[in-house]
Amino acid sequence: MQFKKIITSLLIMTLLITGQSLAVLAGNTQVVSLGADLSAEQKEAILKEFGVSENEVNIIEVSIQDVQKYLKGASKSQIGTKAISSAYVKLLPEGEGLFVDTHNVTAVSKEMYANAMVTAGVKDAEVKVAAPFKVTGTTALTGIMMAFEEATGKKLDDAAKETANEELELTQNIGDEIGKEKATELIQKVKREILKQKIETPEDMRQVIINIANELNIKLTDEQVDQILKLMEKISKLDLNVDTIVKQLDKISKNLEIVKNTLKENKGLFQRIIDAILGWLRNIFA
Repeated sequence: MQFKKIITSLLIMTLLITGQSLAVLAGNTQVVSLGADLSAEQKEAILKEFGVSENEVNIIEVSIQDVQKYLKGASKSQIGTKAISSAYVKLLPEGEGLFVDTHNVTAVSKEMYANAMVTAGVKDAEVKVAAPFKVTGTTALTGIMMAFEEATGKKLDDAAKETANEELELTQNIGDEIGKEKATELIQKVKREILKQKIETPEDMRQVIINIANELNIKLTDEQVDQILKLMEKISKLDLNVDTIVKQLDKISKNLEIVKNTLKENKGLFQRIIDAILGWLRNIFA
């Protein structure tokens, strides 16, 4: 029993030290959007998941009314009745791109969020999405955009935000048919090609969609092609810097791989710390 208490105490000390180190490194351009329907205990747990405390970040609340405002046209089943998903946004130096991580999100992948964020005009930021229990994550984009606006002090274009939500929904729907990864890659490559080549006519856009789908060995229905075309027409008309969007898209896969490797390295480091402590304690009590 005493042995277990010592181990527990040492682990708590290690976590506290790690948390304090992160706090020192934390900047002032950090915002957390908390779901308004979370309990006080759940909000505290979310902040811990994000690795921050109340006095380190600006905190805003996202209500179900906010979500309904941003997700115009979405069904009640898609939106839900409560705002649970929460987001952390930290601004990064220009050109860094987007780093995305999620916790307890089941339906939306990290890359889906990143792609939609680029469409909304969110750029150069570290983003985390979390919930106290398993959620689809569909409504979390609202909190991300609101947190980014709070951090930058600037409003994102309303049409861009609405289009980003439509993109996320469409990617999910197509993903249900062909798989999340394939759907995400398809939408990202189509968007990148159309914007980079500054393609404007529906006929040319349609051909790009068909060509890229063929390259990825994806079979789309005529309805799906029409849906993607409609989305791309909207994206092409947004008042956004095309060069910036393309650069952000180019960095998504690379940055997500960095996040993945960093998490593995951190887990390995933590395990080595535990092993060292246990080894030291074994020597003492041997």
